Amino acid sequence: MSSGYTGGTVKNPSYREVCTGTTGHAEVAQIIYQPEKITFDELLEVFWQTHDGTTLNKQGADVGTQYRSAIFYTTPVQKEKAERYKAELNKSGAFDRPLVTEINPFDGSFYIAEDYHQNYYNQNKEQGYCTMVIKPKVEKFQKVFKDKLKDKK
Repeated sequence: MSSGYTGGTVKNPSYREVCTGTTGHAEVAQIIYQPEKITFDELLEVFWQTHDGTTLNKQGADVGTQYRSAIFYTTPVQKEKAERYKAELNKSGAFDRPLVTEINPFDGSFYIAEDYHQNYYNQNKEQGYCTMVIKPKVEKFQKVFKDKLKDKK
């Protein structure tokens, strides 16, 4: 997994540029996976369980289009599965508000974020954002997906 940016118009943007909200990019995690070990459906389940897809252009205290909720699919099957999962969640009333997550085609342009963004949580666990926003998501993930973890604590 790599942290980076996609969905924008500026080639090879920096974090500083993306933060202005003028490049069109979203901050994303690029996940390259082995379907025989974890399926796209399982990745979608993790995404919807640990991510707030109900807030437009906002994650935690971060606000702007670069923080929009988005899935960038690479195949028609991924698109169909993401749209179906989103529709089912909205229909079920699982969330207090409708999901606003964008489901867009990946255009092949992924720009890796600066080194200090990679593995950010593990390198900055004591930082306020990590303790208030990321840690609860990690703990929820560990609880809900315990059977999927290599180290089944």
